[in-house]
Amino acid sequence: MQNFVLIGSRVTQLRRLQSVMNVAARLVFSANRYDQIMPLLHRLDWLRAPQRISFKLAVLAFRCLRGLAPTYLSDSLRHVADLPGRQRLRSASSADLAVPQTRLQTVGDRAFCVAVAKTWNSLPSEESSSVTLSTFKQKLKTYLLSLSFPGT
Repeated sequence: MQNFVLIGSRVTQLRRLQSVMNVAARLVFSANRYDQIMPLLHRLDWLRAPQRISFKLAVLAFRCLRGLAPTYLSDSLRHVADLPGRQRLRSASSADLAVPQTRLQTVGDRAFCVAVAKTWNSLPSEESSSVTLSTFKQKLKTYLLSLSFPGT
């Protein structure tokens, strides 16, 4: 299932997805219903639902920026430095993507180009500067696991 389809989903929908993942983790470990779920998810290296969505979006952004995605997706993303009048700004990092303006926050923020740009721009530079897809995925998953399971 492509989790990036769940961009902007309601919290209740994400809770349902997380609940299904929790049941699957308990099934894998033959755990009791009342056992703590976080250690099980951590042992499986499974990201929580919001981080899974971010992972899929970031991987798709990486593919678009490296020419590994279809052109109809790649053409919808633009670097901030490529926008007219933004080339000389110090804030116009060559790695940042331009986030298009939207009229409706609830619907507009779910648009592909907006969601991917926001996700990509929120990544630390260590992760987004990876050269290959496999190293990017590895660094990204490590980073997102640290967000999912702080202190472990």
